[in-house]
Amino acid sequence: GITVTEVKGFGRQKGHTELYRGAEYQVDFLPKLKIECAVDNAAFDAALEAIMSAAATGKVGDGKVFVIGLEQAIRIRTGEIGTDAL
Repeated sequence: GITVTEVKGFGRQKGHTELYRGAEYQVDFLPKLKIECAVDNAAFDAALEAIMSAAATGKVGDGKVFVIGLEQAIRIRTGEIGTDAL
């Protein structure tokens, strides 16, 4: 499974200026997508490669990948634990 969330943020891209009702203002937070994906160790390399190849444009703003260890996963409905819950 995968979760995709529309978020706003800023970083090296900085922002841009916009004009609203004759006034110019700075937009610091830009729209972005946050993708969360939990995979077991066997599928990790393939999932990482898929995300990297799909997201890469070679331009500023391609984003970052943060890899975080997952201690436990539990499917609430069935009570499955670990990789069975993924």
